[in-house]
Amino acid sequence: MSKVLVAMSGGVDSSVAAALLKRQGHELCGVTLKLFENEDIGIRSARACCSLADVEDARRVAAKLGFRHVVFSYAEEFKNDVISRFASEYAAGRTPNPCIDCNRFIKFPRLLSRARLLGFEYVATGHYARIECDNSTGRWLLKKARDISKDQTYVLYAMTQDELAHTLLPLGGLLKSEVRRLAEELKLVNAAKPDSQDICFVPDGDYAAFLEQVIGVNIPKGDFVDSKGNVLGRHKGHHRYTIGQRKGLGIGLGEPRYVIGKDPTKNTVVLGAKDELMSSGFTAKDVNWIMFDRLREPMQATVKTRYRQPEVPAVLYPQKDGVLVKFNQSEPSAAPGQSAVFYHGDTVVGGGIISEIIK
Repeated sequence: MSKVLVAMSGGVDSSVAAALLKRQGHELCGVTLKLFENEDIGIRSARACCSLADVEDARRVAAKLGFRHVVFSYAEEFKNDVISRFASEYAAGRTPNPCIDCNRFIKFPRLLSRARLLGFEYVATGHYARIECDNSTGRWLLKKARDISKDQTYVLYAMTQDELAHTLLPLGGLLKSEVRRLAEELKLVNAAKPDSQDICFVPDGDYAAFLEQVIGVNIPKGDFVDSKGNVLGRHKGHHRYTIGQRKGLGIGLGEPRYVIGKDPTKNTVVLGAKDELMSSGFTAKDVNWIMFDRLREPMQATVKTRYRQPEVPAVLYPQKDGVLVKFNQSEPSAAPGQSAVFYHGDTVVGGGIISEIIK
């Protein structure tokens, strides 16, 4: 059996993942990542992510299962690589995904590095996804979880071959209901703990208020315009709107209007009818390929441009600095700054950051 460093958030998923690994005979050490001080980012809730209560829940589970637990602090790294990027991307008119950045820059690379320093062979998390080795190519593959409703491959697409080779995901073959049942059978302290739904450092979901009041992002009000530049009304700051948004615009125009574009240099938000929202595809940069080292020829795939969005069929075309994605039929425009993840069946082909929308 192996020595495994288990990431434990204090939630039920990572706790059951640890229990399964313990049952398999691995030598474990639990670790909770301290990514920020709640007070430093305007959070007062005792149950917010990274709270003392979460650390204590993780510690109690580790004690019950019979292995030690430690806390690693990456607050400065998290601030630089996740929170600061979150703020700068919104200020630039893009829509970032901080959960992906956390996995990419903090959770997997830094946890694996620390594990190796301490003599551990693997890291493990409670993510819902599967990792397998393709014996014909020698490459490690990232595959969808058995429980498709909980599948988290979208936020894991940036994992490297080295990270995939040294990561264990014990929940990939389980349903969420089975995980809850196991937690109850084991009488874990957090068996009934609700799942986290929001960005960890914005637990109330009001990211605009967080940017303004905590980070100090100051974006003034500006004009709503149509695609021809005609002024339709006033917006409350372009960072409060994202491509495809229809509700919560705060403007009545007699018929449904969607956010079809943003221009941060002019501080305008462009509104249009649904047909104006449609696009033929997009380009993506900063691409991480998993199935192969690079895309050499056009490939049919399915594409997901938001975590909870269904995949749609498209063709991937290699480009020197990324990939061109052409939908099989017109689809609603994606949001620049968001991640696009490409699939071949249940296997992640790769993914990248959406850079330009193609009408």
